[in-house]
Amino acid sequence: LPPQFSGLLGTVYRRGNLSFTRDGNSLISPVGNRISLFDLKNNKCETLPLATRLNIVCVGLSPDGSLAILVDEEGAALLVSLIGKCVIHQFYFHKPVHSVSFSPDGKKFVVTKDNLAYLYHAPGKKREFNAFVLDKTYYGPYDETTCIDWTDDSKCFAVGSKDMSTWVFGAERWANLIYYSLGGHKDVIVACFFEENSLDLYTISQDAALCVWQCDTELDGLKPMPPKDAAKEKKAAEDDEELLEEPKGEEIHGKADPSEQETRNKVKYSRVAKYFFNKEGDFNNLTAAAYHKKTHLLVTGFASGIFHLHELPDFNLIHSLSISDQRIASISINCTGDWIAFGCSGLGQLLVWEWQSESYVLKQQGHFNSMVSLAYSPDGQYIVTGGEDGKVKVWNTSSSFCFVTFTEHNSGVTAVAFTSTGYVVLSASLDGTVRAFDLHRYRNFRTFTSPRPSQFSCLAVDSSGEIVAAGSQDSFEIFIWSMQSGRLLDVLAGHEGPISSLSFNPMKCVLASASWDKTVKLWDMLDSWRTKETFMMNSDVLVVAFRPDGKELAVAALNGQITFWDHENAVQTGSIEGRHDLQMGRKELDKITAKQSAKGKSFTTLCYSADGQSILAGGLSKFVCIYNVKEQILMKKFEISCNHSLDAMEEYLDRRKMTEFGSMALIDEGGGGDEGVAIPLPGVKRGDMSYRHFKPEIRVTCVRFCPTGRSWAATTTEGLLLYSLDSGVIFDPFELDIDVTPSNIRKTLSQKEFTLAIVMAFKLNEKKLIQEVIEAVPSSEVDVVCSSLPDLYVEKLLEFLASAFETSCHLEFYLIWAHKLLMLHGQKLKTKSVKLLPVIQFLQKSIQRHFEDVSKLCEWNIYNIKYALAISQQRGMKRPAEETPGDEEELDSDSDYLM
Repeated sequence: LPPQFSGLLGTVYRRGNLSFTRDGNSLISPVGNRISLFDLKNNKCETLPLATRLNIVCVGLSPDGSLAILVDEEGAALLVSLIGKCVIHQFYFHKPVHSVSFSPDGKKFVVTKDNLAYLYHAPGKKREFNAFVLDKTYYGPYDETTCIDWTDDSKCFAVGSKDMSTWVFGAERWANLIYYSLGGHKDVIVACFFEENSLDLYTISQDAALCVWQCDTELDGLKPMPPKDAAKEKKAAEDDEELLEEPKGEEIHGKADPSEQETRNKVKYSRVAKYFFNKEGDFNNLTAAAYHKKTHLLVTGFASGIFHLHELPDFNLIHSLSISDQRIASISINCTGDWIAFGCSGLGQLLVWEWQSESYVLKQQGHFNSMVSLAYSPDGQYIVTGGEDGKVKVWNTSSSFCFVTFTEHNSGVTAVAFTSTGYVVLSASLDGTVRAFDLHRYRNFRTFTSPRPSQFSCLAVDSSGEIVAAGSQDSFEIFIWSMQSGRLLDVLAGHEGPISSLSFNPMKCVLASASWDKTVKLWDMLDSWRTKETFMMNSDVLVVAFRPDGKELAVAALNGQITFWDHENAVQTGSIEGRHDLQMGRKELDKITAKQSAKGKSFTTLCYSADGQSILAGGLSKFVCIYNVKEQILMKKFEISCNHSLDAMEEYLDRRKMTEFGSMALIDEGGGGDEGVAIPLPGVKRGDMSYRHFKPEIRVTCVRFCPTGRSWAATTTEGLLLYSLDSGVIFDPFELDIDVTPSNIRKTLSQKEFTLAIVMAFKLNEKKLIQEVIEAVPSSEVDVVCSSLPDLYVEKLLEFLASAFETSCHLEFYLIWAHKLLMLHGQKLKTKSVKLLPVIQFLQKSIQRHFEDVSKLCEWNIYNIKYALAISQQRGMKRPAEETPGDEEELDSDSDYLM
């Protein structure tokens, strides 16, 4: 069964609005065309297995937290269930949407598009033919609408606009509420907020001004429209709708300046105060704002990366802090008002700040530019990535968080690697250094350099972790260093072109090097680094990789071929023509078709699977191909992304984008936009005119298989993508018999035939049922069951135990199982060590993770007990001498028991 998409690492925020879930413990962040859910309590991150066609620009979350509406750049919307993690409904708004917001009672939602506001009936709990039913269309603003806020009882909502006005509309028709604009600002409205249980309003504009509006009517004072008038208006709206091609629901028109007669005995707003954030006079655009109604806390973010916390309505500054040097694109406050989330799209930063204790709950940032390389740790628990921004980041695969970033390199990182111990990370860079980082103390403890400055393009470390090799792209040499001493041991010359890839044989002291001079050379470490063999290729060699058992070498060349070599006998054993499988997309400005451009494409990264039976290959394309090495056939093609906001995604040219003057992509519409810094020059309406819009190209820069064999990862333009066998519920029976049913398995279990029940459960191969059967076996019977288990099922049980350790709390029980299995079947398993290595490493990874957690807890407990004993002994000395010796003995025996 093919692996399923399981997570996106390396990118935590791109653009769009951040939203906290209903309980306030999780944060939803748009990442390109996907959304990630950050569980802040359990320190985990999950990317939902669904995607929009283009980048997501706004997310609307229902009040009960079960539904979300995701809208992309062109206005295509997905209705998503956050419980089932699936798409329920698709809808197209036809134009870009600025914001979407559910009413607090969850019955309606408002969408702002162009200069209008649309009120829709919210999708219900039951199945519907059309989940998005338009109720009303509101007219009023002259320019694009930007923001929405609802009153607590869902009776009214406010809409801000780029025409510097704010409008208060009713979700129902209210007799004493007429719709007119609230002015008072000199710039675009960024946010508007209602006060708690009130119609009082705060409006905030881009020039950092805050207006406080007081309403002369309470929410309870809104009078419903008389039924006759309401029926008349509804009929008129229906008549209008018949004339229109597109239904607009009931049309409601506001007036910018109503007459005195119209406003008599109606709801009136008066501006009671106006405050300015920039008291020093520095010009700084306000870019985002959020308001917590219960605590009256206003958070505002600026283009310079500064944020302010104010208490309203008195506008008291609580504190001000700079969190970034880029603009703050989005702010969100959780339900309790303790945590504030900030998103900075320029650097891809996501921060959650606890303002009372002034500490970070979450601080994550992806690579600023694209990732170039990745490597798995030997136990598969960590992934290290290197990027063009010169940073080396280490990620935890179970939590999907980056826990350390090394910034010592001054130029782009080209290759990264783990040593066999898993505690040392190596990175090669274009700045002419190879650096070794210690994962115990998080420091750069070795820096390897060449005699003359060289730009290193590739890196390899031998299986012992003692020898480090790096290839140069300007001097065509390979440099060999000792990890222990940091000394340069040798310089291998012989290639006549830049070194493109290096790989050490896992089983022997042999180094393979690939170069653009159309050769692959094998260097023997034991024979003074002499060239053992040279393979001539038909084209420039881009990448080499040894099979995990060291008996085969795979080589990818510029002509799109992957060739396999028996390097002992210097014989080619097979080849794969992979050019057509890459299936290149057409870039917007390409003059030739995708089919023609594919002829010049090739694989730039290769990796064998953990068992060595298949090979994974990727290149400058949206596809990653997995081939069977023995049969030399394509097994599966993974589409890395369906995000059309990236370039080279289209297979065919879109004729709608072609004009008589050429492609519309040549017209640069990004004249600053909202992100550009406004320059107050005569005639300049918006943005920095030197700003240019560009589309990143989709590409796969590196693929790696996890040593446990359960997953693989790829660094792409989108970020670091993980594909895993452990995600998703799949029915995958094994030697299934007609008598193997859940009821029969439970019946066998009740008769205490434990071995037979386990075998039957594995035949049905349903994880929950296997868990139920294994946990029903008494710990005293584990020894007997393990000894009578057939060999075929021993491997399956080991694999199950490894995955059960990830989630189960029955730690000792499963450790007994693992111990007995390995003790009783150890010798037999040793003969199949190559085949079973991924399973054993998976088991080791799971146990190691628990060991680290439990050992920390034990050390803390031992320290506390020692401390308690020391305190009690001090107090015992001060006690009066009447104490009997029996009491002291009792205390000693207690302390021995605790220890």
